[in-house]
Amino acid sequence: MTDGSETAVEFGHVRALNQSELLDTLSFDRDGLIPAIVQDARTKQVLMMAWMNATSLERTLALGETVFWSRSRQELWHKGATSGNIQRVVELRVDCDGDTLLILVEPAGPACHTGEVSCFYRTLEHHVD
Repeated sequence: MTDGSETAVEFGHVRALNQSELLDTLSFDRDGLIPAIVQDARTKQVLMMAWMNATSLERTLALGETVFWSRSRQELWHKGATSGNIQRVVELRVDCDGDTLLILVEPAGPACHTGEVSCFYRTLEHHVD
């Protein structure tokens, strides 16, 4: 992760943004939230989806660990602060519309509160043709 002082750089189809450009690019919903998809940087497994607001995103960038907004508790949620299952941020990406984040992390343990590695551990038996 960068410290936000670099200028934008192109590599392939990925464009690096500094922190100011990133924040200007984002489109939060009417509640001031944006969905964040968390992916293991090494395995590429999708670990979880959570919500962020501007404050949680700024805290994430400052700490280098994921901090989300808990809609049920209406408070900031530093992932792993109590369990030890922190997620160290390796890379943060924004989609083409600016309304979804993809956060690549190095997880220190399971992402799911059930103890599963990923929150996406259940699958539908029916297969779509």
